[in-house]
Amino acid sequence: MTNGYSIDQESFKLSMRHLAGAVSVITVGDGEERTGFTATSVSSLSADVPSVIVSLNRASSSWSILERHRCFCVNVLADDQQHIARSFAGLGGRRGAERYRDADWYHLKTGAAVLENALTVLDCELEKAIHHYSHVILIGRVCAIDIRRHTSPLLYWDGGYRKLGAATDLIHAN
Repeated sequence: MTNGYSIDQESFKLSMRHLAGAVSVITVGDGEERTGFTATSVSSLSADVPSVIVSLNRASSSWSILERHRCFCVNVLADDQQHIARSFAGLGGRRGAERYRDADWYHLKTGAAVLENALTVLDCELEKAIHHYSHVILIGRVCAIDIRRHTSPLLYWDGGYRKLGAATDLIHAN
């Protein structure tokens, strides 16, 4: 289906690099079949029934495993966890269960891996998967939460990992 607009992929990708986003590692699977991916496309969907949205490329090896296991964990990374983001992005050639090296993991309700000392974690059951072109939009119902206080998030902006600077000016809403 075409809408008559002519937007090339490279311009779109460049435009999207201007959106700063929290960096998350999405864990799926179990045992030697576990894998996961780095994502900046995580968003809250509803607080009424706590749920989140995550986008995943259907060509990813994580999709078939997630589809089979029907659960995942959103591990929002703290600013001292860039090495984990790089590992789950496949840098250094890590694949599957190898991506879990160099970090400590535990489990909450669904059995998906939870990163020790993540900024926050959202343990989710896959409620719905919506196919849209090359990606699938995952809707996860949050089953358990764990929060690390007094730390800052790892961000991704303009093609690189970033940290928040010290807050010197506060903005107050009237």
